[in-house]
Amino acid sequence: MKQIAAIIFESDKGEFLFYLRDNKPGIPFPLHWDLFGGHVEEGETPEEALVREVKEELDYDLKDYRFFRKYECSVGDAYPNVKYIFSGRFSLPVEEITLLEGEYVRYFKREEIPGIKFANILKDIVLDYIDSRQDQV
Repeated sequence: MKQIAAIIFESDKGEFLFYLRDNKPGIPFPLHWDLFGGHVEEGETPEEALVREVKEELDYDLKDYRFFRKYECSVGDAYPNVKYIFSGRFSLPVEEITLLEGEYVRYFKREEIPGIKFANILKDIVLDYIDSRQDQV
Protein backbone atom coordinates (compact mmCIF):
# COMPACT_ATOMS: atom_id res chain seq x y z
CA MET A 1 0.00 0.00 0.00
CA LYS A 2 1.32 3.46 -0.88
CA GLN A 3 2.30 5.78 1.93
CA ILE A 4 1.70 9.53 2.09
CA ALA A 5 3.22 12.07 4.49
CA ALA A 6 1.39 15.39 4.81
CA ILE A 7 1.26 18.34 7.18
CA ILE A 8 -1.49 20.53 8.56
CA PHE A 9 0.02 24.00 8.78
CA GLU A 10 -1.52 26.35 11.34
CA SER A 11 -0.60 30.03 11.56
CA ASP A 12 -0.02 32.09 14.67
CA LYS A 13 -3.54 33.47 14.09
CA GLY A 14 -5.03 29.96 14.23
CA GLU A 15 -5.68 29.82 10.47
CA PHE A 16 -4.82 26.85 8.26
CA LEU A 17 -2.70 26.99 5.12
CA PHE A 18 -3.75 24.84 2.15
CA TYR A 19 -3.00 24.91 -1.55
CA LEU A 20 -5.30 24.49 -4.53
CA ARG A 21 -4.31 21.50 -6.65
CA ASP A 22 -3.44 22.05 -10.30
CA ASN A 23 -6.02 21.61 -13.05
CA LYS A 24 -3.95 19.29 -15.23
CA PRO A 25 -5.11 16.24 -17.19
CA GLY A 26 -4.60 13.05 -15.22
CA ILE A 27 -4.12 14.69 -11.83
CA PRO A 28 -6.42 13.28 -9.16
CA PHE A 29 -8.77 15.80 -7.53
CA PRO A 30 -7.97 18.82 -9.74
CA LEU A 31 -8.85 22.21 -8.24
CA HIS A 32 -9.42 20.73 -4.78
CA TRP A 33 -7.68 22.03 -1.66
CA ASP A 34 -4.85 19.92 -0.31
CA LEU A 35 -2.28 19.60 2.46
CA PHE A 36 1.41 19.95 1.71
CA GLY A 37 3.24 16.65 1.41
CA GLY A 38 3.33 13.63 -0.84
CA HIS A 39 4.46 10.08 -1.41
CA VAL A 40 6.95 8.34 0.83
CA GLU A 41 9.65 7.01 -1.51
CA GLU A 42 11.49 3.70 -1.19
CA GLY A 43 13.88 3.82 1.76
CA GLU A 44 12.40 7.01 3.26
CA THR A 45 10.66 7.42 6.58
CA PRO A 46 7.42 9.43 6.59
CA GLU A 47 9.32 12.25 8.35
CA GLU A 48 12.02 12.33 5.65
CA ALA A 49 9.36 12.33 2.93
CA LEU A 50 7.51 15.18 4.63
CA VAL A 51 10.61 17.38 4.86
CA ARG A 52 11.50 16.62 1.21
CA GLU A 53 7.99 17.25 -0.09
CA VAL A 54 7.59 20.57 1.78
CA LYS A 55 10.92 21.69 0.30
CA GLU A 56 9.77 20.65 -3.20
CA GLU A 57 6.36 22.33 -2.88
CA LEU A 58 7.14 25.46 -0.83
CA ASP A 59 10.93 25.82 -0.99
CA TYR A 60 10.74 25.74 2.80
CA ASP A 61 13.10 23.90 5.15
CA LEU A 62 10.71 22.21 7.57
CA LYS A 63 12.32 21.69 10.96
CA ASP A 64 9.61 21.97 13.61
CA TYR A 65 6.66 19.57 13.26
CA ARG A 66 4.81 16.91 15.23
CA PHE A 67 3.19 13.62 14.30
CA PHE A 68 -0.59 13.88 14.59
CA ARG A 69 -2.20 10.65 13.41
CA LYS A 70 -2.02 7.77 10.93
CA TYR A 71 -5.00 7.13 8.62
CA GLU A 72 -5.56 4.01 6.54
CA CYS A 73 -7.49 4.99 3.41
CA SER A 74 -8.99 2.07 1.56
CA VAL A 75 -11.78 4.11 -0.10
CA GLY A 76 -12.33 7.74 -1.08
CA ASP A 77 -8.92 8.33 -2.62
CA ALA A 78 -7.28 7.74 -6.00
CA TYR A 79 -5.81 4.47 -4.62
CA PRO A 80 -5.55 2.74 -1.24
CA ASN A 81 -2.91 4.37 0.96
CA VAL A 82 -1.72 5.11 4.45
CA LYS A 83 -1.52 8.79 5.38
CA TYR A 84 0.93 9.96 8.04
CA ILE A 85 -0.38 13.35 9.12
CA PHE A 86 1.82 15.86 10.91
CA SER A 87 1.16 19.35 12.22
CA GLY A 88 3.31 22.44 12.33
CA ARG A 89 3.39 26.23 12.43
CA PHE A 90 3.59 28.36 9.30
CA SER A 91 2.81 32.06 9.37
CA LEU A 92 4.39 33.68 6.31
CA PRO A 93 2.04 36.11 4.55
CA VAL A 94 0.58 34.59 1.37
CA GLU A 95 2.42 37.08 -0.84
CA GLU A 96 5.76 35.87 0.61
CA ILE A 97 5.10 32.16 0.03
CA THR A 98 6.93 30.47 -2.84
CA LEU A 99 4.52 27.85 -4.20
CA LEU A 100 6.26 25.46 -6.59
CA GLU A 101 3.32 23.07 -7.15
CA GLY A 102 -0.38 23.89 -7.35
CA GLU A 103 -2.44 26.93 -8.36
CA TYR A 104 -2.18 29.08 -5.22
CA VAL A 105 -2.19 29.05 -1.42
CA ARG A 106 -4.65 30.48 1.07
CA TYR A 107 -5.17 30.63 4.82
CA PHE A 108 -8.57 29.47 6.07
CA LYS A 109 -10.29 30.15 9.38
CA ARG A 110 -11.55 27.17 11.39
CA GLU A 111 -15.19 27.98 10.62
CA GLU A 112 -14.48 27.88 6.85
CA ILE A 113 -13.15 24.29 6.89
CA PRO A 114 -16.53 22.48 6.57
CA GLY A 115 -17.27 24.35 3.31
CA ILE A 116 -13.94 23.66 1.61
CA LYS A 117 -13.75 21.26 -1.34
CA PHE A 118 -10.80 19.08 -0.26
CA ALA A 119 -9.04 16.29 -2.12
CA ASN A 120 -9.99 12.76 -0.96
CA ILE A 121 -10.62 12.40 2.82
CA LEU A 122 -8.64 15.45 3.89
CA LYS A 123 -11.64 17.39 5.19
CA ASP A 124 -12.30 14.64 7.74
CA ILE A 125 -8.62 14.61 8.71
CA VAL A 126 -8.46 18.39 9.17
CA LEU A 127 -11.69 18.35 11.19
CA ASP A 128 -10.24 15.54 13.37
CA TYR A 129 -7.20 17.72 13.96
CA ILE A 130 -9.31 20.75 14.88
CA ASP A 131 -11.43 18.64 17.26
CA SER A 132 -8.29 17.29 18.92
CA ARG A 133 -6.96 20.84 19.40
CA GLN A 134 -10.23 22.00 20.99
CA ASP A 135 -9.96 19.15 23.49
CA GLN A 136 -6.62 20.62 24.62
CA VAL A 137 -7.97 24.14 25.19
